[in-house]
Amino acid sequence: MRKIASEPWFGLVVAAAIYAVLKIAYVTGVIGPYWSLVIDQGLIMTVAALGLNLIYGFTGQFSLGHAAFYGIGAYTAGLLSKLVFHGSYWGFVLSMLAGAAMSGLISFLLGLPILRLKSDYLGIATLGFVVIVKTALDNTDLFLPAAGGARGLTGVPQLASFDVIFVVLVLTVILVRNIVLSTHGRAMVAVREDELAADAVGINTTAYKAMAFTIGGALAGLAGGLYSARYPLLHPSLFDFLRTFDFLLVVVLGGLGSITGTLVASMAWVFILEGLRAILPQTLVDWRGVLYAIILIVLMILRPQGLMGNVELPFLAAKRPAQSQPAEVSKDAAIADH
Repeated sequence: MRKIASEPWFGLVVAAAIYAVLKIAYVTGVIGPYWSLVIDQGLIMTVAALGLNLIYGFTGQFSLGHAAFYGIGAYTAGLLSKLVFHGSYWGFVLSMLAGAAMSGLISFLLGLPILRLKSDYLGIATLGFVVIVKTALDNTDLFLPAAGGARGLTGVPQLASFDVIFVVLVLTVILVRNIVLSTHGRAMVAVREDELAADAVGINTTAYKAMAFTIGGALAGLAGGLYSARYPLLHPSLFDFLRTFDFLLVVVLGGLGSITGTLVASMAWVFILEGLRAILPQTLVDWRGVLYAIILIVLMILRPQGLMGNVELPFLAAKRPAQSQPAEVSKDAAIADH
């Protein structure tokens, strides 16, 4: 059974089973419209968080600019879907890809000068980029009135169903898994563990940092495109620096360098956010921030390595090579040796 669970196709079987259960729950009304929105939000957040995990968890680049790439992808896809493709389904697919490509291109161009920075300095530089993007989105009515400026962008065709979002998440998990388990992924992990040592053995650390930063930014843009086609209002306040901390918390709480941890923590975090909204009395809703902080403090004390640490589900981890059985030495061969 353990051998079967480590096969990649077993992961697809698990994904299909989860999809079937959720779909049945939707059709039968067990999951209502509100919680279906919450689940979709969790799936979209997971796509973006996997991108940040590739940047920070696997390559060790402390980036606080993920919300900017998320917003760029959302606005790019939303504007194309609304103004160019006019609600066409294939236009929606192209707009999502365009949003991912735009975010990936900008993250590559941004990474060229700033990835020479390390640790807190890189975080401050990327945080400044979020502020720039947020300010630009607030003032888009000056150069692109269709984007709505501080009023936000509305009228984007809502074509991102649960089925589409789930399929995109599965494809994203496959992509990240294959990258991490490839030679390039091992080089990224080497950069995270010791950049000087990785450079000394011939790894082009700058190239691998740029690769992770670009792919991570593109995944954030892809998630933003899904968001624009699932929720009817895109507002600049949705893509400020506070949203970056949501992605960062998911990656840290799940466990740096753990795909499984990101999957678990993304859904858990969204359900905590919305669950407290549903459970708490109206007069105490504003106190959710205090409860979030308490939950974070408790988790960091009890599980400083994150919920999953470095643990992966078997089908997301590399296969272990089969242990060779020691050859039996015959009695005659033993005598001959003597």
